[in-house]
Amino acid sequence: MVRQNMQTDIWKKLKLGFLGACFLALTGCGEVNVSNQIKQDGFIFCGQGTPSSFNPQLVNNDLAADTVAPQIFNTLIHFSNLNSKLEPMLASSWSVDKTGTRYQFNLRKDVSFQTTSWFTPTRLFNAQDVVFTFKRVIDSHHPFHYVGGGHYPWFDAIGFKNILKDVIAIDEHTVVFELNKPDNTFLSNLSTTYASIHSAEYANNLMKIDQKQRLDRYPVGTGPFYLDQFSVNDFIRLRRNPDFWGSPAKMKQVVLDITSRGTGTLAKLLRNECDVLFSPRSSQIPTIQAHPDLELQAYPSMNVAFVALRTLNPALHDSRVRKALNLAINRDSIIDSVYYGYGVPAYSILPPESWAYEKNSSQVRYDRNYARALIRDAGYANGLELSMWVSLEPTAYNPSPRKVAELLQSNFADIGVKLKIFLDERSTFQSIADADLILSGWSADTSDPDNFFRPLLSCNADHTTVNIASWCNADFDSIIDLAKETKQRRYRLNLYHQAQNLLDEEVPIIPIAHGMQFRAKHKTLKGFNENPFNTLSFENVERRK
Repeated sequence: MVRQNMQTDIWKKLKLGFLGACFLALTGCGEVNVSNQIKQDGFIFCGQGTPSSFNPQLVNNDLAADTVAPQIFNTLIHFSNLNSKLEPMLASSWSVDKTGTRYQFNLRKDVSFQTTSWFTPTRLFNAQDVVFTFKRVIDSHHPFHYVGGGHYPWFDAIGFKNILKDVIAIDEHTVVFELNKPDNTFLSNLSTTYASIHSAEYANNLMKIDQKQRLDRYPVGTGPFYLDQFSVNDFIRLRRNPDFWGSPAKMKQVVLDITSRGTGTLAKLLRNECDVLFSPRSSQIPTIQAHPDLELQAYPSMNVAFVALRTLNPALHDSRVRKALNLAINRDSIIDSVYYGYGVPAYSILPPESWAYEKNSSQVRYDRNYARALIRDAGYANGLELSMWVSLEPTAYNPSPRKVAELLQSNFADIGVKLKIFLDERSTFQSIADADLILSGWSADTSDPDNFFRPLLSCNADHTTVNIASWCNADFDSIIDLAKETKQRRYRLNLYHQAQNLLDEEVPIIPIAHGMQFRAKHKTLKGFNENPFNTLSFENVERRK
């Protein structure tokens, strides 16, 4: 009975609407007043939907990973926003042995976990928290492994269980990662939000009251903000963490407006009910640029928009059909019509900013006549019908999915392929099983080329929701595996060029474009970080009149 009452009390505290029911009801009379009260010591962020979990380990390219996790959690290391080099975060330093299979991290000694209405820490962050975080992912016998379903999409996609042999606490402030074999991508992978560190003490407390599932619903981290309130499809409120180990966040609160009803996000931004709009649609850009109080920020992003081809379809199993679809796409027209000059045609799944990028315009080009010949040669002279699933949610790599889908439909019609489009308001892959093609994309989590190749196209990723083409090629896997183990950059570069050449021949996915990251914000807000990995940090954001 005590346990039930405590759980109910915590739930009420978390779900309780802030500043009255007016915000939750979204009644027009009070929205501006509520917004103004929040803006006295914080800001309102618009543009994304309700997270499926607050634990980034359990999601992939989700609101929880891209926007919420960097505020609540920290990682051992991170990429600097200034020079994109790895720097210490919760770790103070690290070293690698000569074999390349033993990584030792020395941990900070002054880090506290957040105090929330559902957890009060009694000790500082230590090596046991690191062990707990990663053992949960790799050890099927771990008491928390199957909490939340036992699927860790991003970790599964990169084959993390096969990489990490063990993680061991040497003492309170020293932890060692033992790998099965050398892996040049390991440090980069530890810098992603998916490697956010969780509290082992909090997990042990939940085990005692048989409430393990609350670890992912009521998060506790070491970041600059903690979760204060959450209402599904309405809002998330983050409060400044007074015990943060770094410089305190400049704002006392951040509210994420995730409502799925009422007026659109752009209308809220124009009416000053929102301060920030992330990834606005391309059609909204001229309106934002014309507004005197708004600023449109655009900066490079490591991403790619692509069409995944489901080779289970007999027609798509034929490489001639896949190549024909590739050649039928007029990328320049898509860039002009959709990206408004803030994008470039994609000749590889790697963006031009990648050190392993190779442009092969002979394979990836617009050649309608050759595409028609390939379709006829494949036995579809009388036409071919295919279907394509499209998520309508705008992203950095595709600011207007509906428009891109319509242009692709027109391009394919030119070569005798009739395309039926399935539009989906949700940004999930729950309803794509019957589609032949999937319009999707990828935003990188690290600068390493492996972060594109392995999650999207490796055989390990075929068992996750990331490799949506369900493509598996042993030769491709061998190439990218060698590239991970080889220390010399020039050898890695040669291997990644081989991987791209193989993809040009097989065409499991068709690259379309690389987009820019867009953020529309009120001119009074300063201090947003700019990095190419699509993750946001709010700790330095402040309002200047």
